[in-house]
Amino acid sequence: MANDTSNTKLKHELTLLDGTMLVAGSMIGSGIFIVSADITRQVGSAGWLIAVWLITGFMTLTAALSYGELSAMFPKAGGQYVYLKESYNKLVAFLFGWSFFAVIQTGTIAAVGVAFSKFAAYLYKPLSEDKILFQQGFVKVSAAQLVSIVLIFFLTFINTRGVKGGKLIQTTFTLTKLLSLFGLILFGFLAFKSDIWNANWTNAWDLHKLAKDGTTSNYTMSAALGAIAISMVGSIFSSDAWNNVTFIAGEMRNPKRDVALSLFFGTLIVTIIYVSANVVYTGVLSLHDIVNAEKDRVAVSASFVIFGAKGALVIAVMIMISTFGCNNGLILAGARVYYSMAKNGVFFKKTGTLNKFGVPEFGLWIQAAVASLLCLSGQYGNLLDMISFVVVIFYVLTIIGIYILRSKRPDIERPYKAFGYPVLPAIYIIMGIAFCVLLLIYQQPYPIYGLIIVLIGIPIYYISQRNVKPDHDPVV
Repeated sequence: MANDTSNTKLKHELTLLDGTMLVAGSMIGSGIFIVSADITRQVGSAGWLIAVWLITGFMTLTAALSYGELSAMFPKAGGQYVYLKESYNKLVAFLFGWSFFAVIQTGTIAAVGVAFSKFAAYLYKPLSEDKILFQQGFVKVSAAQLVSIVLIFFLTFINTRGVKGGKLIQTTFTLTKLLSLFGLILFGFLAFKSDIWNANWTNAWDLHKLAKDGTTSNYTMSAALGAIAISMVGSIFSSDAWNNVTFIAGEMRNPKRDVALSLFFGTLIVTIIYVSANVVYTGVLSLHDIVNAEKDRVAVSASFVIFGAKGALVIAVMIMISTFGCNNGLILAGARVYYSMAKNGVFFKKTGTLNKFGVPEFGLWIQAAVASLLCLSGQYGNLLDMISFVVVIFYVLTIIGIYILRSKRPDIERPYKAFGYPVLPAIYIIMGIAFCVLLLIYQQPYPIYGLIIVLIGIPIYYISQRNVKPDHDPVV
């Protein structure tokens, strides 16, 4: 039969450049253009704004360097799911895959899609979130939500036609938005205003809550730690998805080398860009302007100063390019996790098949369906709280897995070993646990909702296993 795909294999077509562009492109979405407003409201000063991004950058680089060891040990499609299965068991791996499907990847795709549509409205007003196309009871669909759903389905279709189309979009759009961001940063430094810079960096390390009307509120010691954790929700979301390249390791030409290098180069590039962009914000905008940016669009406010009246149009196009490429990377990588889960008998069987182009088409489409449903919520901030909490839980578990595997499987080949082991991975684990605990205390209820979603996976797992034969490794 023409559509028989029983012997189809994942194709090894991705290079180091493709992998690096997937890491950077998946990380850079909408967050860097938006979340600094809320971070500044939480910490109240320029120094702590930059510190939050530096702390997040340190955590991201540390995690990426640690993941390099796991990716070299298990160069298979599925990435983090495979690492958790090898370190712990199928249940822990399934809980990650379930959470990934229910909120982590699909929620991130939805949040980025919603951001794309909001900025598309700059170019064409009828695409605004205020333009309601359908309303029935509590169900309400706006033009912006429809645009985000169309974007998700369009990119999903492109990725069902084979990895070549997806990687072409990813590499092209990532290079474009990297050049655009470098341009924004370069011209931003040239547009620095010494009076604004000096004002922002006077008392730069006073940690307090800064309201839109300019009033401040001091924190107790414990509340200050909570404020830092809450402020990091946005920066961690903006820096997330760096591990997406591990999900497509089975399609890399030289996965034992290139996955680890892609993780390092991609996260380093993005960390430098994020910190530099926020330095620019504090050099051209007062703290009052940052916290009062319309709909938190700090980059738009900065672009008015840097580029003049047409700045909003320039930045809107940049963000559309950025979010388009970001969502392509998320969609491209996500279905490979469901593929590996199906091969282990813990997900829809059809998800473990490849189409004639060598990609898991069914997984791509069900991912698109869930992400589209989440788009209808339109709650960008709430999605961030759930995503950041859940994703850090599994990052911590995965990095703990390095210690477990060093003890349990000392003889397995390790072409690359975690940089700074055992100290740096341990620092990440401590910081990650502190972040999650502080969110549970100070940012309810959405972290709780995220935890509930994870725990719902436990009965689902056992129900799914009733008629399943003993597991076997995924075939890639």
